[in-house]
Amino acid sequence: MEIKNRQKLLLIAAGAGLLFLVADSLIISPLYASWDARSKQIADLHKNLNEENHLLTQQARLTERWDRIRTNALPRNESLAEGALLKAFYRWAQDGGVSIGSTKLQWRESGEDYLTLECRADATGDMRSVTRFLYEMEKDPLAVKLESLEITSRDNNGQQLSLGIQVSGLMLSTPEP
Repeated sequence: MEIKNRQKLLLIAAGAGLLFLVADSLIISPLYASWDARSKQIADLHKNLNEENHLLTQQARLTERWDRIRTNALPRNESLAEGALLKAFYRWAQDGGVSIGSTKLQWRESGEDYLTLECRADATGDMRSVTRFLYEMEKDPLAVKLESLEITSRDNNGQQLSLGIQVSGLMLSTPEP
């Protein structure tokens, strides 16, 4: 009788183990995997929601900045844009006290929504006038970006400087809303 009870007990233990393995592979593991996937999805949704809330709080600032860029971009007519950029260069030179030696304009197709007008210019002046020229260029609202800058001395004391500068101006090709 003792052997039969032991066999029953072993049979029950083996059945319970088998039942646990089947339950684990059919119920527990899929539930755990779906729970983990949902947790990741919820975390991604929280992240997206936080990013969108941040954009909504920044909307006024971003809209104002875009309006400023749009209004300060070069005119949509290529000859007017070239004239505006050259006029700005000579205005900066006059305010800064440098003399412009040469300028070279070249259009670049940058994207489907905008063009850039690259302008390479050479100027001369002393340290004060060169820094004033650069300051005037940076504070101007015109949508230009300083691409490269080369400053070399034209004398042994560094009193006369030569400035090689390349800027690009933005011309939007999309119509205003």
